[in-house]
Amino acid sequence: MTHGHADHIGDVDRYTGTTVVSTPELVEYCEDNFGVQDTIGFNLGGTVELGDAFVTMHRADHSNGIETSYGATGGMPAGYVVSDTEPTQVSDAESTTFYHAGDTGLMTEMREVIGPYLEPDAAALPAGDHFTMGPMQAAIAADWLDVDYAFPMHYDTMPILEIDTDDFVREVRATGSDAEPVVLGGDETFEL
Repeated sequence: MTHGHADHIGDVDRYTGTTVVSTPELVEYCEDNFGVQDTIGFNLGGTVELGDAFVTMHRADHSNGIETSYGATGGMPAGYVVSDTEPTQVSDAESTTFYHAGDTGLMTEMREVIGPYLEPDAAALPAGDHFTMGPMQAAIAADWLDVDYAFPMHYDTMPILEIDTDDFVREVRATGSDAEPVVLGGDETFEL
């Protein structure tokens, strides 16, 4: 889970038979309020091994209040880098790595840390604007990350987040990066 907003944790109890990872504050909240049992709490910069994947948590610039009467927080909002190899300082061209940016704004950590050291091949980047970055900043993020594929996310779920995904495609191409913008329909999949 990237952060504690209700639209991101409201269905967490449906994910049976899987391990739910997030900040310690957020997994504890979901254990107590949703009965989720199989959890791992960790924090920004940490990496946990989940089956054949290594999941590294990174900062996302966003708010993170859990919508309760007492104004609890879910710890820091996060994004995740998921790889089939353990992250090291040695570049590994054979690994396959995916970055889910979470709900975030553009941040230099994408250019200075995540791109060069964790080397994602693909990234899901929020593009709906208003609560996260919009198409232009998401395109800059794709360029900074030096990914092969850029997927827009966090858009068209409510009127204020409606975008023309052609704007995302144009903005990614305008950066001059090699990233291929990929806009998936609701049930479409992509094999990385």
